[in-house]
Amino acid sequence: MSIATLILSLADNKQLLGLRYAEWATRAPSLEADIAAAAMGLDDLGHSRVLYGCLELLGEDPRGSDRESDPSSYLVLPYLDQPWTEWAQFVAANAVLDGAFTAVIQACVEGNLEVLQARLRKMLTEERYHYLHGRSWLKTGVDRGPLEEAWRQAVEWFGPPDGELAELRRQGALSMGPAELAARLEERLEMPAPSFTIDWSNWDPRRRRTTAGALDERTFEMLRGLEESKFMPSGA
Repeated sequence: MSIATLILSLADNKQLLGLRYAEWATRAPSLEADIAAAAMGLDDLGHSRVLYGCLELLGEDPRGSDRESDPSSYLVLPYLDQPWTEWAQFVAANAVLDGAFTAVIQACVEGNLEVLQARLRKMLTEERYHYLHGRSWLKTGVDRGPLEEAWRQAVEWFGPPDGELAELRRQGALSMGPAELAARLEERLEMPAPSFTIDWSNWDPRRRRTTAGALDERTFEMLRGLEESKFMPSGA
């Protein structure tokens, strides 16, 4: 896997995470949480635009024409395929998945690719509020089901111990491989990962997940609308 495909996966996941946050901007348990959901949603949508913009500068854009018609062409985790139905899913995504994405951003900034160093560094500062918000809610207690599922999918996204991210680390493009990224996430959350087993034989290295599935149709149509609006003539 190329670094460009990893950046596309990061961009897709950031975009969907931002949308899922925004869906809770009027449904969170408090007004403060509503505001936080909206703000973090805007942050992650902005981050996704920066990440997509890095693809051309990396010399490769892995996006194909199938993104026009196939929801499974988006490289997102299963956790983001469908809208969340409970606040615990929001908290687990905020703490664990957002933390996993930030760990990879940090690994990019500390790597040897100048375009990623320059373009992604500011995200680390902006992500600090996401980290504090997620950890704060995590400490109030959250159902183990969503939390364990978020952890499992984060580790799946990092990939197998000897997989592509390990190779990117050896090449210097990333400062951390899968094991170091998982350890960094545990350190950030001040908690160990729950015990689970991943069947890597089912792992899709492009989509970075072990299960099939795709974005729900409503979300996919909204994404297609956003893409099309970028190219509409002014005043259309």
